Amino acid sequence: QVQLVESGGGLVQPGGSLRLSCAVSGSIFRLNGMGWYRQAPGKQREFVAHISTRGSTNYADSVKDRFTISRDNAKNTVYLQMDTLKPEDTAVYYCQMLGTGYWGQGTQVTVSS
Repeated sequence: QVQLVESGGGLVQPGGSLRLSCAVSGSIFRLNGMGWYRQAPGKQREFVAHISTRGSTNYADSVKDRFTISRDNAKNTVYLQMDTLKPEDTAVYYCQMLGTGYWGQGTQVTVSS
């Protein structure tokens, strides 16, 4: 059974930073790309960032140059470093194991003064 567990969300002021983590159980982590998505109230879930098994990354235009996705295969964990946060980044953030139906439960990020 594969489980994805996000952590690191919270309330932060505009311009602040947060680092999200997604810990993956099971031994298939290193065999799959990983992604972060987010869903704001009343909106559809949207792509944020992907990282391949070899570490290649791509980002949504709205977060490029502010967010950084990374992975630690030794810890079965993918991270999302979020800097220069804006109120419009407020959403529930989910991690996904690409090419599978595995999703985490989500972690709330609120950017507000």
